[in-house]
Amino acid sequence: MGGSAPRRDCHLPVETTSFVDRRREQADGRELLARARLVTLTGPGGVGKTRLAVRIAARVERAFPDGVRFVHLAGLHDPALVPLAAADALGLHDHSERPPLDALVEHARDRRLLLVVDNCEHLLPACADLAAALLRGTVGIRVLATSRHRLGLTEEHLLDVRPLPVPDPDGDLSAADGYPALALFAERAAAVTPGFKLTAANRAAVARLCRHLDGLPLAIELAAVRMRVLGVEQLLERLDDRYRLLSAGSPAVLPRHRTLRAAVDWSHELCTEREQLVWARLAVCAGGFDLETAEVVCADGERIRSYDVLEAVAGLVDKSVLCREPGPEASGRPRGDATPDGVRYRLLDTLRQYGLDRLRQLPGEEPATRRRHRDRMQALATACERAWFGPGQREIVARLRADQDNLRAALDFGLTAPGEALAGLRLAGTLWFYWHACGAPREGRHWLDRALEANPEPTRERARGLWASGLLAGCPEDLTRGRRRAEDARALAQSLGDAAEAAHADYAIGVIRLFSGELPAALAHFEAGVARGRVPGQHLSLVAMDHVELACALGYLGQADRAVEVCGRALRLCEEHGEEWVRSYALRMLALAHSVKQDWPRAERHAREALRLKLAVHDVTGIALTLDLAALIAAQGGGHERAAVLLGGADRVWTAVDRNRWGSQALTTTRLDGERRALEAVGRSVFRQAYDRGAGLGLAEIVGYALQEPGPSEHPPAATPLNDPPEIRLTRREAQVAELVAEGLANQQIADRLVIARRTAEGHVERILSKLGFNNRSQIAAWVTAQR
Repeated sequence: MGGSAPRRDCHLPVETTSFVDRRREQADGRELLARARLVTLTGPGGVGKTRLAVRIAARVERAFPDGVRFVHLAGLHDPALVPLAAADALGLHDHSERPPLDALVEHARDRRLLLVVDNCEHLLPACADLAAALLRGTVGIRVLATSRHRLGLTEEHLLDVRPLPVPDPDGDLSAADGYPALALFAERAAAVTPGFKLTAANRAAVARLCRHLDGLPLAIELAAVRMRVLGVEQLLERLDDRYRLLSAGSPAVLPRHRTLRAAVDWSHELCTEREQLVWARLAVCAGGFDLETAEVVCADGERIRSYDVLEAVAGLVDKSVLCREPGPEASGRPRGDATPDGVRYRLLDTLRQYGLDRLRQLPGEEPATRRRHRDRMQALATACERAWFGPGQREIVARLRADQDNLRAALDFGLTAPGEALAGLRLAGTLWFYWHACGAPREGRHWLDRALEANPEPTRERARGLWASGLLAGCPEDLTRGRRRAEDARALAQSLGDAAEAAHADYAIGVIRLFSGELPAALAHFEAGVARGRVPGQHLSLVAMDHVELACALGYLGQADRAVEVCGRALRLCEEHGEEWVRSYALRMLALAHSVKQDWPRAERHAREALRLKLAVHDVTGIALTLDLAALIAAQGGGHERAAVLLGGADRVWTAVDRNRWGSQALTTTRLDGERRALEAVGRSVFRQAYDRGAGLGLAEIVGYALQEPGPSEHPPAATPLNDPPEIRLTRREAQVAELVAEGLANQQIADRLVIARRTAEGHVERILSKLGFNNRSQIAAWVTAQR
């Protein structure tokens, strides 16, 4: 065979469905293959490693005179068959007595080809031996492997294949069609339900479905098949019974992929007994977790000790059961356990569900593991609450957001497991600052309502839950209920002799009075609170907020000088502790007070500083309040178009809070005064144009605009709406290549026509695909025709 003339062959699996996105991974894979002889695509089952490997191989096929050969290992279980399967893929039929690997290397020594070895994880040693023999015994063979974990050779270069990105189902979905996960679902669903497409009505449901499926292409494809008999919402409702729904997929799917369960079973069998138990116990963690959480949850002091967990976690990461990801990013360092770690881990939901099934098969394991998880979340929440009035608020917010799913799981356990209700209420009450300060009142009320209903007994935990629920009140109807709850909390705390919880409840009552428009009563209420001073155990943030709310009442009642003096005291307290959240409200009140005094430059400066701090801790409610005030300040100071832009942005932010601004007359008046002054100055047409620019900005963008110093022309640059695509510009050479692609020329023909290297032509085509957001050459041709 060695004397036969080389010929280019491409023996790759035929793609029966189109390939969605993965352009970046394709480019990374080609780059790695250009400089390394062994590249392994790693990732969990169902993530699309095989499809990506096929696509990469097809793109680089021309670089190998002897073509590309594909080795299927999914159906093999005997390691001895690996070299024979490779020989078969290479078209070799050796009859000698030599060891199979030796014969394979001898026959392939002079070949120049790419060997794709698929599904190596269950035959790792044999696959490593195959790759090592080819790398060391030949000079022209390169290996592209797919595996859930690495082969372990020094020559190996890794490419981590991650799930497809999915947009936030509750966020802005105007550009959701550009997400490959949603595009994949829509395409597969349309194949079984002709006419299906993404619409404004179903985007959120499809995004939620894809997120539940972790962006895993295999899971998304199998779920889309069920669109024959179910709608998107019905699929969502039935995700808890995931395996039954996904197991009846297309008969064209390979046997190992007919259910995700089979794929996960395969991974489980590769784990040690300790890794299997850690996997099962970590399944109670929802979302990501750090190593300390893993140690607390998994270590029971008997079967697994804390020092065993790291080794097991490392093994699970190596097997692609656990995903390793960076920890939450924020500046500053909070005190205590609130400090986030640099690395977190995640079980994809499919693997987590599998782990839970395994955990439930072990008598007594699930409740014990969930208690350890709940205790870990309680310790974290307590540490964050203690550190909240201090310099680490940004990191606390980042940490709690990162652990939000874990907190939810712990809360749910407390409110559903027998005998755990009081602990559930304790955790919900501890998180009052998070619900209140970080724009999550609805979820906070959800958990507090459930917890209070489950805990009617007169306890300190109930007192805290009652006033926290009152503090999170929103609409006018909710304010009434919230005030009643806060008053009940105060009465209960007083009956228990708990002065701190009584003071906390008193603060909530005053806030509700303020937002209900009872300004004189609110003024008297907070004057009494400030005069009383801090009681033992009272949270410092609410002590400072007593001053802020007093300044607010003073400002709205026109007593600007007193408001400035009270704000000064609050700011000094914040500065002593390095605090930012209360400081942002004190600065907003200073802005209000200076606007009452018609000192517009000072008012605007304080409003900008307040917005900067509020964005840092993602205080959406505070941002909405401050944008309203900033718009009024801009209008009063002559920046009428700027005011209109800010009003547009403020109204967009308020849609996430309460369009009616809780029915507060004071807040509504602030917004209407700004609008009236801007309209009178510039007219309805100019106002509307500027307003629409602001309404088209996202949260960070409108705050960024507000933080800019106003220019003398008062004509800010037009904001591009979030759903408007940028203008597409091809270089002159790219335009030439696009024209030739439209004529049907292959890359080598394009290279010959333009007198450039074939690789250069391939690079131009790839950049065109990337710029235009396309997946294939036919789309380029259609685009060129449209441009003509």
